Amino acid sequence: MDISDSYLQQHSNQFHSLLVNASESEMNTPSVVRTTYVSELTTNSSTYFRWCFGERFYYEAIQIKISTSGFYTFLSSGKMDTHGSIYNEYFKPSSPHENRLSDDQGSCEQYQFQFRVYLKNSITYILVVTTTYYNVTGKFSIFIYGPDIVAWKNISSPSVIEIPYSLAAQSNYSLQLTTESQTYSRDCRKSNYYYQAIQMNVMETGYYALNSISSMNTFGNIYKDDFDPMSPFENLLSQDYRACGHQNFKFIAYLHAGTRYILVVTTSSPNITGNFSILTSGPNNITLDPYTQILTSCFVGQKCQFYKKSIGVILDDILRDEIRSNMTMTDQSILVKVNAAITMIMFIGGLINSILSLLTFQNKDLRQVGCGIYLLASSITSFLTISMFTVKFWFVVLTQMNLSIRLSVVRGGCVSIESLLKLCLYLDAWLNACVAIERAILVFKGVKFNKQKSQRIARWIILILPFCIMVSIIHEPIYRELYEMKTETNKVDIDRWCLTRYSPSVQQYNTIILFFHLVAPCIVNLCSALFIIFGSALQRSTAQTRQTLREHIYKQFSEHKQLLISPIILLILSLPRLIMSMLSECVNPSNHRWVFIFGYFISFTPSMLIFIVFVLPSELYRKTFLEPFKRWRRLIHQ
Repeated sequence: MDISDSYLQQHSNQFHSLLVNASESEMNTPSVVRTTYVSELTTNSSTYFRWCFGERFYYEAIQIKISTSGFYTFLSSGKMDTHGSIYNEYFKPSSPHENRLSDDQGSCEQYQFQFRVYLKNSITYILVVTTTYYNVTGKFSIFIYGPDIVAWKNISSPSVIEIPYSLAAQSNYSLQLTTESQTYSRDCRKSNYYYQAIQMNVMETGYYALNSISSMNTFGNIYKDDFDPMSPFENLLSQDYRACGHQNFKFIAYLHAGTRYILVVTTSSPNITGNFSILTSGPNNITLDPYTQILTSCFVGQKCQFYKKSIGVILDDILRDEIRSNMTMTDQSILVKVNAAITMIMFIGGLINSILSLLTFQNKDLRQVGCGIYLLASSITSFLTISMFTVKFWFVVLTQMNLSIRLSVVRGGCVSIESLLKLCLYLDAWLNACVAIERAILVFKGVKFNKQKSQRIARWIILILPFCIMVSIIHEPIYRELYEMKTETNKVDIDRWCLTRYSPSVQQYNTIILFFHLVAPCIVNLCSALFIIFGSALQRSTAQTRQTLREHIYKQFSEHKQLLISPIILLILSLPRLIMSMLSECVNPSNHRWVFIFGYFISFTPSMLIFIVFVLPSELYRKTFLEPFKRWRRLIHQ
């Protein structure tokens, strides 16, 4: 008879009582199914600090998957005193209290654990079996009773975290943090963390343990290939860098020979200095050398908002550090309140502009040629642009004010809103350019201008243009991602940052595309206006020889000056955004926040000016707009 059967016989009455209670509390379970797991803790088993301090305990981690949700009862059997804990989704040896659902140190006479817990079939659970006393090994059995059979898998790996490790090669490296050491922002909130970057040269691929020894509360992170203090999340390997609440970090990393790794040693609080030593153990020695970064790139932003200098600064970069988390709008800074007011004024202005423009271009006579169709579409897209601008502003503000918003909502907005905003903005600009091209063609063709063909082309362009623009900026949602960072050492306080990181080739492409969509429509408008003025002057000088060409040009300029004024206004409104993006020196949005805000907001004002730019200067459009009002006045006075 083995220890499992012996244990069940000795405690049959207690076990029967446990099953009766389980059945009474869960009436929907038709029968109880038993699953048995047998294993052994040895000196080669993984170890961890069960209480985050003191001695190490051998343990075995067992992944549990169920097909039927319900209450499951766990019982242990063995000659040694066992302790069991069950975790939701994952188990961190360095943080044994995190994600723990239930545990039992042993309530039976032989100190075998037992507990009952409700499990869902959509969740993976981890059962951790260890001992009541440290440094104990032996065989054990686990019995799981519930509505269905349980699938299990041993997911423990050999532990090399204990230093010294008897079977491993060891390395020792000592340094100090001083006031002369380099600083960076480790926790995405506070600056001035002193740090030392150490290059690790790995001789043999395998698991390595790294441990710090210091009177300071130290932190350690490993980076692959390179470490950039201005971008502390780039190339960061995902590692458990804390050993419970201990002041020295301990973690395991699987390192590849021939790959450059950078170990960054810093502290839990800013402005802390002192000596420290790094101990490593693993299958072979690790050579540790000082690592010095050569920072040649220009950056904007501060703390964890660091961006390599690139084309285009978005609203997230400008406002993010100004918004106060977990506070109402009344408690926000004056800059946020002023921007909120300006945003709503722009939205109302854009709504009025679109309504007035739609009232004008819904006239069928104006839509007999492509210009009217383009301007009707532009009336709609201009409102979409201002609407997306408003959505973007409030998304940035509310997601920073309220950190409890669902992660899926924040990630979806991070990826999509900026791209949709640019799509509407660029579409609006290109529709205005299409109007200018159509007018130039009308002057060039004269009486040979084909209105029906113009209508067909306009409809096709309106259908195709959004897809062309979307294809040109498809890289933005692909490279845009949401980062989550813990901002406190021993608290779960998470900040979410929407970041875009391009490779050099994609960055170059992004620069070209931004210039193309912002500058090209303005140039098209300007060239078309000049062509109309000079083309009309040449045609009239041929027919009317009494006046010189210069006189005809001057006359045409007087008649069509609005054609030049409109693109010049659009170009001027686009200049702040271009200048802001192409400053040769590093500019911190925190130090020039109002300048960045002005440049960003003003770049969206063309979407509010369709009626002013195209309708009011044109006698035909203005007359068409006023006709319905005149008819309504006549009807009222009849």
